[in-house]
Amino acid sequence: MSATAITLFFGDLEHAFDLAQPEIVRELEAKTGVGIGALVQRVVHTREFAHADLEHTIRLGLIGGGMSPKIAAGLVANYLPVQPLAETMIVAVNVLTALWFGVTPAETSPERIMNETAE
Repeated sequence: MSATAITLFFGDLEHAFDLAQPEIVRELEAKTGVGIGALVQRVVHTREFAHADLEHTIRLGLIGGGMSPKIAAGLVANYLPVQPLAETMIVAVNVLTALWFGVTPAETSPERIMNETAE
């Protein structure tokens, strides 16, 4: 498990997320139309994001965490539209925060990461 991998509840159970692979970051940048720094800024800090920012962050995080692209796309398609946007945002914020700052075993609590990004 990489220093940026995090396990979070999404959809129906806990899943591994990781954006550390350069090709995953490049695809995320291409899909969102901005560099990773700008994406982190608008999702984590200013919260001025597009829905697609959250969708692509979660889908690509699942793929980086080891899920097949087909299953990741299906999971996002099934669960993203039916859960509150705040829940989706929390997952995306946690995935991006893990990429930006890294994660140690004691820091994998989604609540702890979310609280730190709100400060």
